[in-house]
Amino acid sequence: MKIGSALAAIGFASITASGAQAAELKVLSSNALKTSLEELAPRFEKATEHKITFTFGAAANLKGEIEKGAAVDVAILTVEGVDDLIKQGKLAGNRTDVARSAAGLAVRKGAPKPDISTTEAFKRTLLAAKSICYVERGGTGIYLKSLLERLGIAEELKARTKLLPPTNPAAHAVANGEAEIGMTQISEILPYPGAELVGPLPAEIQLYTVFAAGSANASDAAKAFITFLKSPDAAAVLKAKGLEPAS
Repeated sequence: MKIGSALAAIGFASITASGAQAAELKVLSSNALKTSLEELAPRFEKATEHKITFTFGAAANLKGEIEKGAAVDVAILTVEGVDDLIKQGKLAGNRTDVARSAAGLAVRKGAPKPDISTTEAFKRTLLAAKSICYVERGGTGIYLKSLLERLGIAEELKARTKLLPPTNPAAHAVANGEAEIGMTQISEILPYPGAELVGPLPAEIQLYTVFAAGSANASDAAKAFITFLKSPDAAAVLKAKGLEPAS
C-alpha cells in the first residue's frame, strides 16, 4: 500500500499540518517498537510536516522518567504502564493499544538452533547452554527471572546467566558473542543481523506484552500520530518487524 493511500484511508487529509501548524513531538517508546517507529516516522513526518524526536528504552525505565517529570508528548509503553500514568495524571485521556509482542530465543547467526518446541525442551536447551542472557529490568526480564525460578532451574543457571542493562539488548549481546543464548521480545531480535531467532517461547510459558500509546497533552499532532499508528500502513510495518498489530 502506498503511503498516500494509507493516510487517506484514515482521513489524514483533515489533519495534515501546514508549515505554521507543524509541531515537534517528543515520543518516549519501549525498545520493542524501535525499528517499527524508525521506519514509520519519516512517512508520518512527510505526510503531516510534524517532526518526531524519539527516546527509546525499557518501558519500566521510561515510565519512571515520565513520573519524574520528563518531557513527553506521546508515550508508547506497556498497557499497564500507560494506564498507571493516566491514573497519575501524567498522560491525558484514554490509551490506544498499538501492538502485541511475544518473547523469543536468539542465538548467534550460523549457530545450531536448539529445540525449544516444548517447555521440557526449552529447559534442556537452557541447561545445556554455556551462557544465557536477558535484560534485567523491564517486564520481559522480570517475567524471565520468575519463569526460571518456576521451572526450577534458576539456581543451576545462576553462574551462567548474564543480566544485561537496557543499553545492551539480548540479541546484541548474543551477536557479539557475550552469551550463547539470549531471551527477549522477538521484535528486539530481528533487527540484529548477527543474531538469529530460534523461535518463540513455548505456548504454555509464552509472555505476550501489549504496548499502548498515550498522549500527555492531547494535541492535534499527538492525536494524529496515534491515529497513524492504527493505520493499515503502520500495521504492515509492525507485522514485518515481528509484532502483531492490536485490533
